[in-house]
Amino acid sequence: MRLFHIHGDQFEELAALPPVMPEQGFLWLGLGRREFEVELSNVQAHLQAWTGGQLVDLHVSDLVNNQLPSHFDYTSWYDLMVFRRLAAAPGSEALFFDEEHGTLASAEKALKAIDTSPVGFALFDRVLLTVHPTDCLVRDFFADKLGKMNPTGTRDLRGSGRMPASTADLMLRMLNHMVDSYLDLRRLLSRQLATLQKMLLDPHSQFDDWAMLLASRDALHRLEDTCEDQRSAIQEWIDALDEWPSTDDPQVQRERELLRVRSRDVLEHVERVLSHVRRLESSAESAVQMHFSALGHRTNSIMRTLTVLTAIFLPLNLITGIFGMNFDGLPLIHSGTGVWIAFGLMSAVGLGLGAFFWRKRYLGTQSR
Repeated sequence: MRLFHIHGDQFEELAALPPVMPEQGFLWLGLGRREFEVELSNVQAHLQAWTGGQLVDLHVSDLVNNQLPSHFDYTSWYDLMVFRRLAAAPGSEALFFDEEHGTLASAEKALKAIDTSPVGFALFDRVLLTVHPTDCLVRDFFADKLGKMNPTGTRDLRGSGRMPASTADLMLRMLNHMVDSYLDLRRLLSRQLATLQKMLLDPHSQFDDWAMLLASRDALHRLEDTCEDQRSAIQEWIDALDEWPSTDDPQVQRERELLRVRSRDVLEHVERVLSHVRRLESSAESAVQMHFSALGHRTNSIMRTLTVLTAIFLPLNLITGIFGMNFDGLPLIHSGTGVWIAFGLMSAVGLGLGAFFWRKRYLGTQSR
């Protein structure tokens, strides 16, 4: 469990949960999923003391559910956002030799390295509660990013950017970071599919790992569903943001407008991720179609060659069949040069037909 107090340009990590809410700023409480289950009663008691409200049981179940899709919900005390991250598991960067070379084994490992665990956010007016997977680095990343430790024991952000002005602002920054972290997963998926496509389109490869290909397509379908859930959750958040009570305070209006800008930015990033996943799906489908088209072309080439050879040898078989009939009056059968004349005739017919088919492009590997 890590607790931070954010006020103005100050960012301070607290050693323990304070009994009362600080007079200014807001609190950010970050816990692991298992830790949240263990400390639930303590967290609920402090939320009641800080905000006058607690998490409802249904939302607690949502926060501890590892299989829950991205979605948004709200109550009169707080808003709830569950957002599934898209990331590559640690160590997946070593699965490929470089950006272009890989094996089917490395592609299979890359497929299993896809991580889409959910991260939960409970947004009170002055408290942000985040529930993370055990191996999630988002909390520690933002704790380190929000400033450098100064001699007074607080963190000053003036040298590295603007501090989050509210719990919603901090949540949107974390969501944007999780969406942008798809970059590593995108590289992994692109290299994995490139390896499969090379195996599919290699004319000297006997590709038969269709289970692996189907698993890749299923993984892309799941990623598409995850992105669509993310988009729906962000859109619901934007709709709820538009329904907040109006105010005449210029500062509050400016902060809400900044929240709308950040929300639309996160939505646009999710749209780009969704577009890339769909392009990968289309590329995989095209590779399969090209594979079967190449197989069909190869089969047609083989059948064309066999047909041409049959057409060449058919008149030769006719000639040998004529001279093989049991008639005593056939020409050349009693002549010493008859066999050579017949052989020359057969050679001329065979070479003539071969030249004819060659000019017709029925033989050869390329056509003009």
